[in-house]
Amino acid sequence: MDKLPMTRGGYDALNAELKQLKSVERPAIIRAIAEAREHGDLSENAEYHSAREKQSFIEGRIKELEGALGLSEVIDPKKLSGAIKFGATVTLVDEDTEEEKTWQIVGEHEANIEKGLLNIKSPIARALIGKDEGDSVEVHTPGGDRAYEVLKIQYI
Repeated sequence: MDKLPMTRGGYDALNAELKQLKSVERPAIIRAIAEAREHGDLSENAEYHSAREKQSFIEGRIKELEGALGLSEVIDPKKLSGAIKFGATVTLVDEDTEEEKTWQIVGEHEANIEKGLLNIKSPIARALIGKDEGDSVEVHTPGGDRAYEVLKIQYI
């Protein structure tokens, strides 16, 4: 299988979530299921069904995190330079609105657009890969075509 590129911060955040799920959430839900069982008839026990549903979600998330962490390849952006690639923090200006945006290109499991973490597989990131400062880039997004100019590339 292909390796999943990830920053150290993204890896650490996923690892912390995994530890939280295994050491806190899983034992708590097991206790909640045991407590709900004590209330009798399971077929009409809403607490039991709710706890089992939450347990299913937790177990699924644990498997997802273990898979992602097992396939991860931690990349340190500080060791990189040059044209835009994974880990770059890029400042762009929208050529239509003159609005500046700064994003870091990260792996899909750590992406969070509200925090400025752009998924490497997103249309914007794919269009930016290989570009340099001063380059103009056309991006085809679900919201329509956009044009950006690359103002600054940093590896921090």
